[in-house]
Amino acid sequence: MKYEKLERMYRRYLEIEQLMSQPEFATNSASLQSLGKEHASLQPAATAYATYLEAEQELADVQTLLNETTDSDLRHVAKEELLSLEQRRDQLAESLTAFMVETDPNDEKNVIVEIRAGTGGEEASLFAADLFRMYNRYAQRQNWNVEVIDSTMSGAKGFKEIVFEIRGHGAYSRLKYERGVHRVQRVPSTEASGRIHTSAATVAILPEVEDVEIDINPDEIRTDIFHSGGAGGQNVNKVATAVRLTHLPTGVVAICQDERSQLKNRLKAMAVLRARLFDAKNREQSDRIEQDRRSQVGSGDRSEKMRTYNFPQDRITDHRIGQSFHNIERVLDGELDELIDALNAAALQQAGSTS
Repeated sequence: MKYEKLERMYRRYLEIEQLMSQPEFATNSASLQSLGKEHASLQPAATAYATYLEAEQELADVQTLLNETTDSDLRHVAKEELLSLEQRRDQLAESLTAFMVETDPNDEKNVIVEIRAGTGGEEASLFAADLFRMYNRYAQRQNWNVEVIDSTMSGAKGFKEIVFEIRGHGAYSRLKYERGVHRVQRVPSTEASGRIHTSAATVAILPEVEDVEIDINPDEIRTDIFHSGGAGGQNVNKVATAVRLTHLPTGVVAICQDERSQLKNRLKAMAVLRARLFDAKNREQSDRIEQDRRSQVGSGDRSEKMRTYNFPQDRITDHRIGQSFHNIERVLDGELDELIDALNAAALQQAGSTS
């Protein structure tokens, strides 16, 4: 059955309504509260499915009338109504897809973003800086907050790597498909001959993890305190405030040196460490953390790519969905919604087809 999952949800919704009206449940506040919560969670899907069933029934009734009547005027009206009902039924069917997809429990979480320059030398580090600005500008457009946790700059005002947190409602749901290898094709400012250069940067998107979601033994964490450096290694603080946390069983390392307070740096580094370990745990590869992280972002080689930014043709191509977009400057200024919506729609369609 095409809508088997929705049928089950709808029947459970009706069952709960009956249970809530029975005296043994109505007088039990704990049971009533539990049923009420489940009822509320099922209501959007159940209501949408009920509306779809009504449309199907109306369509069947008009079709029966059309098959049985010989009156020409009545048949003309019935045919027009049939077309209208079919269109409405199809629209309702399309809206049901969203209810057939399992909700990602991380969707409402804040995210930790890691961008690293891949192959391409200084041009790759400049592209990493472009990507950071792109996500920073997108966050601003969404009224989200961005905090840099750690960064290593290159000599060309780019980033060898940068780790930052984006705090905002639904940040993970909007950014989770951004992870992977981003490739850029353009003429570097240092290229006198005008030759197009190809370089790459990797992006990792990790949902922020609370203490209760992953158990980390404090005795298994080594803490190193050191002097933090500014851009290009300059402006070294006189007081050691930078924090490096190493999870001894896995070798996963998290560093924060952005804050002037050692305590704040430790808290941020711990948030990164939790996110990285949680990501590995979810992928069931906790014994091979670094290999897992490479499976998410790749090696940064130009041949690996999930998206290509082609400046000469002013075209961005997302290779996962085979779709191209234009106006690179606008996208790099944070106008990402068109790309993100297309990726979410493709994921929704794929999940719906396998439900």
